[in-house]
Amino acid sequence: MNARITEDQWAVFERQGYLRLGSVMEPGELERLQERIDDIMLGRADIDYGRVMMQLDRDPERGGDRPGPQSRGHKGATLSYRKIQDLELDPVYLSFMRKPVFEAICDRIYGPNTPVACFRAMFMNKPSGEGTPLVWHQDRWTDLDRDPLVTLWTALDPAVEANGCVKIIPGSHRRLINPSHGSGFLTEEQAEAAVAENEPINMEVACGETVLMHNWMLHSSGTNRTDTARRAFSICFMDAATRSRAGHTFPVIFGEGALSPAQ
Repeated sequence: MNARITEDQWAVFERQGYLRLGSVMEPGELERLQERIDDIMLGRADIDYGRVMMQLDRDPERGGDRPGPQSRGHKGATLSYRKIQDLELDPVYLSFMRKPVFEAICDRIYGPNTPVACFRAMFMNKPSGEGTPLVWHQDRWTDLDRDPLVTLWTALDPAVEANGCVKIIPGSHRRLINPSHGSGFLTEEQAEAAVAENEPINMEVACGETVLMHNWMLHSSGTNRTDTARRAFSICFMDAATRSRAGHTFPVIFGEGALSPAQ
């Protein structure tokens, strides 16, 4: 894909809160990302697992009916992880994150030549026949002194209603609904009102397709009722000047001091 998004496309994004980019992959890149995440889940990757946040979709120690805790380290060789974060530490995923089209998007949102950091580079998975439901929310964190505004979401498998694709409410990015919640989750009453007032849609996405999403757009997802996994890679980019009140630091992806896949 060309690194330039047209003004008409930006108008769609500003109106809807999301924009389909199509595939931004180079030949063979999708297969490399798919194989790499399976290797990471199965413990075969040359990555420092002690620095990577990993969460099982079902935790045997909790009876196997709830996700496991989010904590650093490998939890066993299985393809049933729900979430894996800190993938900017992996050279294969970092190379994908540093695409010119992503840099151009960040320039548009945060300003030309503004250093850009990664709040999180996260694999999300709904294993076959499983998957954890995610209730309606907006992506934002009160720990930060300013809100990240850009998420790039890429399907590593086809995402359809039956396997728990993301549900969205277009246009819901214009205001925060529950700003006091630390992670942007709506109350049950707020969620019911949002769904009653607006028509949610299933964001069905082809394998390898990337979607640009405003972090405040309301979204949720269900479970996977099929016999194949629904894997995706989500990157949240933010102004590198963002500060965490808890003292967390975030790696620079674009600009001075940026991570390099060779590091």
